[in-house]
Amino acid sequence: MAETYDVAVIGAGPGGYIAAIRAAQLGMRTAVIERGALGGVCLNIGCIPSKALLRNAEVVNLARHGETFGITYRDVQFDMGKAVDRSRAVVERMVKGVAFLLRKHKIEVIAGQARLTAPGKIAIDTSGQQVSARNIIIATGARNRDLPSLAADGKAVITSTEALALRTPPRHIAIIGGGAVGVEFAYYFRAYGSEVTVVELLPRLVPQEDEEVSRHLERALAKQGIAVRTGAGVTGAEHAGGRVRLALSAGEPVECDTVLLGVGVRPNSEGLGLEALGVAMERGNIVINERMATNVPGLCAIGDVTGKLLLAHVASAQGVAAVEGIAGLAPRALRYEDMPRATYCQPQAASIGLTEAQARERGYEIKTSKAALMASGKAVALGETDGFVKIVADAKTGEVLGAHMLGHDVSELLGEVAVTRLLEGTALELGRAVHPHPTISESLMEAGLGIYGESLNV
Repeated sequence: MAETYDVAVIGAGPGGYIAAIRAAQLGMRTAVIERGALGGVCLNIGCIPSKALLRNAEVVNLARHGETFGITYRDVQFDMGKAVDRSRAVVERMVKGVAFLLRKHKIEVIAGQARLTAPGKIAIDTSGQQVSARNIIIATGARNRDLPSLAADGKAVITSTEALALRTPPRHIAIIGGGAVGVEFAYYFRAYGSEVTVVELLPRLVPQEDEEVSRHLERALAKQGIAVRTGAGVTGAEHAGGRVRLALSAGEPVECDTVLLGVGVRPNSEGLGLEALGVAMERGNIVINERMATNVPGLCAIGDVTGKLLLAHVASAQGVAAVEGIAGLAPRALRYEDMPRATYCQPQAASIGLTEAQARERGYEIKTSKAALMASGKAVALGETDGFVKIVADAKTGEVLGAHMLGHDVSELLGEVAVTRLLEGTALELGRAVHPHPTISESLMEAGLGIYGESLNV
């Protein structure tokens, strides 16, 4: 006889396990079905291990510039293998934390591959177990994508999964894709001494960011010795003598030892039985409404499998919205443009809301203000003055439409702007709020005041 639940979540990534916890908080009998490790891609082979490695890279770069801080040494060595070991220890700790939270909320964890057999019915193919649920949430995420002209082989051509496990730096690595994954790994491998070339099809790196942020980041990476080839696609690859020769649509070919594919992901929507149930799909993504519901009653989807905005915190927010919709709580509709976006190389790129171009396209009359980090006492004290904070505001009302930042750890400033956007706050309110001194956050204050020509330190 099949176990019956109020909510069954397929996938225990940052969307799935958060949805399950919220359902349990609301008094629903809940199960999570996971074919791999708790925490999903983000915790195990994505967000968390990569950020641990990036912290190691930052420490390595600090050591390389030790003389600036009065630190001298001889024969310093950098062990990438120990960086990987530390990242796996971080992952193990976080996975245990997720398991604890699920136990604490009395959520049943079912291991195996789930398949929908009928509305409200799930078969666990790996064990033969049957599960019934009044509501099902699909949170199966996505996986790395290949290029038509170049497929990963796990050796010379790798994905981020293999890159996280490399224990020695490649001599020369070509990274295909200049989005967040590409530039983060570029920073990491360059810190450990690899020659790095980033190849991006579009005209600029991190193309979803404000154009000024992209240009400034390209210059910052160039200063670190990272080569950038924008406006160039990979048209072919030749393997010979342990090397890979990449033919590009523009410019000279690139020769390297290792190729890292960072060209995006595709949704994990196959093998779930969605077609037989008539679930609406677009290019493999599950179509949802503002409550995360599909066209099939009792079936929701969240996270990367929906193709909305492929970020872990977005999946978590979708999970909460889906469960609260199931519970009849009428959750606030998510505005995807107000989801924070961050790229964790150093300097970091961080943004929320509309870019200048997007605001103008929507018909806003705008004002912008920029505070350079070289005017920040904290940035100067840290020796991290490369970057700026820019505010885009409605010229008529002063409402903050967007914020775009580049600099050391500026991702930590996104929460303040997220609250400002949630409350429809103005640049004046952002500027008049007293910020602690000295902090990088003062640059937000200065940029906010700058909208009105009132900056005090810029």
